[in-house]
Amino acid sequence: MEDLKAYIESGILELYVLGDVTPAEKLQVEEMASKHPAIKAELDEIERSMELYAEENAIEPSEHLRSRILGSLLTNFGDDNNFPTPTHVEREKVVIMQPEKETNFYKYAFAACLALLLASAVALYNLYSRLNDTNTQLSAMQAQNQHFSNTVSAKDSELNLLRDTSYKLIHLRGTAKSPESIMTVAFSPSKQKVVIDMEGLKLPANDQTHQYQLWALVGGKPVDLGVFDATADSSGFKNMKAIASADAFAVTLEPRGGSASPTLSEMVVLGKY
Repeated sequence: MEDLKAYIESGILELYVLGDVTPAEKLQVEEMASKHPAIKAELDEIERSMELYAEENAIEPSEHLRSRILGSLLTNFGDDNNFPTPTHVEREKVVIMQPEKETNFYKYAFAACLALLLASAVALYNLYSRLNDTNTQLSAMQAQNQHFSNTVSAKDSELNLLRDTSYKLIHLRGTAKSPESIMTVAFSPSKQKVVIDMEGLKLPANDQTHQYQLWALVGGKPVDLGVFDATADSSGFKNMKAIASADAFAVTLEPRGGSASPTLSEMVVLGKY
């Protein structure tokens, strides 16, 4: 297998396709191709590459140049017909000089460089693809780590709130409008903070045109504490508007953005402080 690889990388196959080999080399390549499918496949691939390169770089001669060539051919043909027929040809003594044997070193070197260039291009493309895949995986891992970090931070904040003795948990129960509803509010008068437990929230999901609105009842008067949505994936704690004191808390379903005063017929939960 290593011998076949070395033979393919020697550049002889490219020279064979270009027709720049000796008869002995030509016969050798054809014998190797008939014996080894890998060499035959490599020859086919080189021929396809050469054909594609020739098609992409072909230059159509201009009409002027084509006319000149045809005119020259016709002129030469006419001149040949005007030559007198020789009656006697003197046989000259011709000394045939044997041409020096031309080395194929540069041909092989060029073919080997071409093969190396093609192999390098394929290797660089594969490396680029692997790097892109690695970057994608790193981005996904970073997003997961960020999500995990945010989750841990949120859970830590929830634990700190639960450990804080200034907060009191108020359980709001369902009204006749929604008897199955339940929600928990954490209220700290000293810190003037109101927090909703969104994960333990059990309210019917609101649509896009409505939102739930939290109210604090202070001296019998409702005070707006902000709006929120109830969805299937609600989680964590949600900070609402600050207030120093409250006698009770209630939630109503209002048009999106909230109302100036509660719609009592849409009250879903209520709980006393």
